[in-house]
Amino acid sequence: QVELVESGGGTVQTGGSLRLSCTGSSDLDYYCIGWFRQAPGKEREGVSSIHVSRGMPYYIDSVKGRFTISTDNTKRAVYLQMNSLKPEDTATYYCAAGVVCSTAALPAGAFTHWGQGTQVTVSS
Repeated sequence: QVELVESGGGTVQTGGSLRLSCTGSSDLDYYCIGWFRQAPGKEREGVSSIHVSRGMPYYIDSVKGRFTISTDNTKRAVYLQMNSLKPEDTATYYCAAGVVCSTAALPAGAFTHWGQGTQVTVSS
């Protein structure tokens, strides 16, 4: 059973950048890794996903052109590069592992292994 750990959160000003990392306790070759976020009082929202071996990146409309999801050669990490950050991006960001990736949607119910989250705060 894979365990996931997020890192890279912090506080930045509007327009700033952060790079989140999701590191697995074992190889992630066969997993779809999704990034989700949840702001206080709001529902959890799927942000982006990628299959570690097959690619197939997905982004919600509100982050297209600003966020980039990627993997590395170790197959144990997935990154979310976040540029041009806005106050509405403020949330706790979670990575999760599932077995099915879609380029059309990011349903949280399809992901079975979750990290503990990392806080991202964007000040205006």
